[in-house]
Amino acid sequence: MDLPKRLATQLDGEEGPTRQKAARLVVDLAITAGAEGFIEVDHAHVSGVSVITGGHGLRRFLADLSSSGDGTVVIPTTLNSAGCDKEKMKEMDIEWPEFLEQQFEIVQAYEALGLDATLSCTPYDRGIEDTSGIASWAESNAVCFSNTWTSLITNRESGLSALATALTGYAPKWGLHLESNRTPNILVNVECELVTLSDWSVLGDWIGKQVRPGWRLPWGPMPFIRGLPERASFARKKALTAAAANYGTPMLWAEGLSADPPLDRISDDEWSAPEADWQGILTFTADDLAARYADLAPQGQVDLVVIGCPQASLEEIRITASAVRSYAEMGSKIPDQRLWVFTSGENFELALADGSIDVLEQAGAVILKDTCPEVTPYNRSKYNHLLTNSLKAEHYLTSGLNRLPTSVLSIEDCVAHAFDASLSAGERPTLASKAQPQHASNKTIQTGSATLIGEGLLSQPSFSVRGKAMVTDVPITYLGYVNRDTGVVEEFGHPLDGRAIEDTILIYPKGSGSTVAPYVLMGLLYTGKGPKAIVNSDVCPLTLPACSLLNVPYGHAFDGDPCMEINDGDFVEMTSEDGVVTITVLERAS
Repeated sequence: MDLPKRLATQLDGEEGPTRQKAARLVVDLAITAGAEGFIEVDHAHVSGVSVITGGHGLRRFLADLSSSGDGTVVIPTTLNSAGCDKEKMKEMDIEWPEFLEQQFEIVQAYEALGLDATLSCTPYDRGIEDTSGIASWAESNAVCFSNTWTSLITNRESGLSALATALTGYAPKWGLHLESNRTPNILVNVECELVTLSDWSVLGDWIGKQVRPGWRLPWGPMPFIRGLPERASFARKKALTAAAANYGTPMLWAEGLSADPPLDRISDDEWSAPEADWQGILTFTADDLAARYADLAPQGQVDLVVIGCPQASLEEIRITASAVRSYAEMGSKIPDQRLWVFTSGENFELALADGSIDVLEQAGAVILKDTCPEVTPYNRSKYNHLLTNSLKAEHYLTSGLNRLPTSVLSIEDCVAHAFDASLSAGERPTLASKAQPQHASNKTIQTGSATLIGEGLLSQPSFSVRGKAMVTDVPITYLGYVNRDTGVVEEFGHPLDGRAIEDTILIYPKGSGSTVAPYVLMGLLYTGKGPKAIVNSDVCPLTLPACSLLNVPYGHAFDGDPCMEINDGDFVEMTSEDGVVTITVLERAS
């Protein structure tokens, strides 16, 4: 593969060790993905900022990367949300020891690398001037929004791969950079009216929940949605794509609202095409919408109402302020600061100018900048049941980040609960453990000998490791499924639930979920709680970066599916010679 001249010099170390590390990661990913060369990038957005998402792995990595002081980003690069608003620490009442100090250690390390600390998870919302060109974005909701509603094209990057691109200016040309890969794989027919922003959010999340392990979705679920209203505001579009991104959706098509997708394989009168044409044909009805709201309705006392995940747009702030005003004008006040509204610094200033912030604060709401509900550590002596209007917030708040029972209503109903705590009186709910359909496994026990041949990483020398295989055909997300301290999988219904990945040869299809997952993996590797080697059946930009930078033996692109050919518990040997990785089953699990 021919390298651009500057990338080649960076790889040779002529621009210093920081850019050399970044170049090595970019090249590793390009070769692994079978990229069609490299592409110059116009803008990067890096995730992995909050202390509770990246943890000690992020802090140690950034300290190492920025310590030489020889490399800064070469393209405009913005930074994702932090874990707190530094001006509202009293209101947030964070009990995490030294949280603010650790948070600013992370932000300052990024700034030392030349990143613009915008601390926003919505770079598409007044975060950049040009919404066209090539980007390298590592915030899942931003990836889906930009690819769907703008002309800015980006793959679903990890925080590490986006940072590597920011430092070099290059990304592998693959995935969604190629027109041939931007085609829908799921058909969704909407047969009900969507009124509130939360309705749009429920739809996006519902689509992701229908995905099954057997579906071939190499770039993630990419639905074509029919039956939406003819008009969709910015906030509606944001709610839909943000929730769809919960399950790895990098883009979608909404008939009449976004650009027409390539559907050459299906004629106009074949929308009930057989499953061979679509990985899934889904129908979303009023009953589905009502059923989700019934599942998500508050059952017991709500402790805190949070609005703005992703960070609230000006439209969302105004909707919230309008709902608050209807109570405040009657003399009511929000008790105990029970309403938190999260937004970006840019939108805060706009909402301050139009009076929305004054309306909210005078009624007793707390307005938080630079942070987001899902990356905030809540004081569990006060807050054990949250209410929100966002399925993105619900998805991550109930995951391993905070493990908080979270309910969902419209903004107007959320505001009602903020003013009147008695609307949700009763025992606080406990977090329900429900096996998700997408956790279903298709594995069958294999017998006899097995040898698989695949590929490794260009940057890794020859290696040979032996160990017990820990195998699943269900994707893993390190941020949410895997305990960042113990390395134990903590996801009810997942085939590996309750087991530690430490010292295993870990085999799974690919990573899913949050783009900051590599930092959790790196933290586990730093502390000796990670696997001794990793094997993916699909190219995984969420796993590969950590393996590349920390030299963890890595294999991919095998001549058979290792997730199916190797049993969980088999004793295997994994070797690499001249870039060829071989996995041999030495002893089958009994």
